[in-house]
Amino acid sequence: MPFTFSQLLRSIYKKCTFARYIKDISTMKVKTFVCNMLHENCYVVYDEQSHEAAVIDPGFYWDEEKRRLGKFIEENKLHLKYLLCTHLHFDHIFGTTFIEDTYGLRVSASIEDSSWITNFGQTVTRFGIKPNAMPRPVGHPLHDGDVLMLGNESLKCIATPGHSAGGMCFHAEESAMLFAGDTLFQGSIGRTDFADGSYAQLIQSIQQQLLTLPEDTVVYPGHGDPTTIGDEMKYNPYL
Repeated sequence: MPFTFSQLLRSIYKKCTFARYIKDISTMKVKTFVCNMLHENCYVVYDEQSHEAAVIDPGFYWDEEKRRLGKFIEENKLHLKYLLCTHLHFDHIFGTTFIEDTYGLRVSASIEDSSWITNFGQTVTRFGIKPNAMPRPVGHPLHDGDVLMLGNESLKCIATPGHSAGGMCFHAEESAMLFAGDTLFQGSIGRTDFADGSYAQLIQSIQQQLLTLPEDTVVYPGHGDPTTIGDEMKYNPYL
């Protein structure tokens, strides 16, 4: 006898602890694209009912990565409403110009990270990477507490400086999702050895801004696998 969809979900729940992240009542969905030579996570978060979507941290460097994004947007009939960046390090913004030119959006991010755009060419060359399209300045400055709407669900901007001066996380409270960029990882935290980084500030940001969220909040980091706030409170050696 074939499984119904609900039976399949229950089966997965029994076999996989990660199934606790499934939010049956949420219309907010997430698609992950692993991008460029640094395996950066770009997320397309979208509301299934309205088809409104945001692209978060478009690290698309190669043409095939851009084609995969375009195909997903077309197949799901998504309307891109926001181009969001958790911070402006080069591996998270390789594809911003492509998104701007293709979908008519401008980058929404903290202007505290603007120097990373100004120094983009010099920085990527130092890492031995050939610069692709040069990123443009931030078009829509974001601030702590700003709220962005996707359909009937909201994304709240949470300032988390430390990995960079303009670090920003995006919290979908109704769906218990947090897009954390390079602030918080599974079992780790972001590096702080850049000129505008601060270990003390990063720890403060995580403890005061992120660990106060519900423990079942799913954390989608800038690199690597998802985790939860609760797991990081229990197991992250830096916290």
